[in-house]
Amino acid sequence: MSFQKDPEKSEQKILNRLVAFQDQQVLEVGCGEGRLTWKYAASARQVTGIDPDRDVLRVAYYDMPRSLRNTTTFSCASALHLPFPGETFDIALLSWSL
Repeated sequence: MSFQKDPEKSEQKILNRLVAFQDQQVLEVGCGEGRLTWKYAASARQVTGIDPDRDVLRVAYYDMPRSLRNTTTFSCASALHLPFPGETFDIALLSWSL
């Protein structure tokens, strides 16, 4: 038996019910391999995922759907020292990051 993460897509349904991503600039802290990113990124104007682990960011970039390549970027960074000016993002997400 194979392990499936959220086969009912409950996480995606709840996330989209609670947050309006349309035309928003999103910062995802601790994006890892993009597991959560791919669930909302098509709706957002721009997504920036950060993670301190370069290896997982390589996986995220490799797994990124072609349709998101113009609107999604990844950066090796820590939430303690964000490399962005203030008020750059409309939404910040953290999932499994603490």
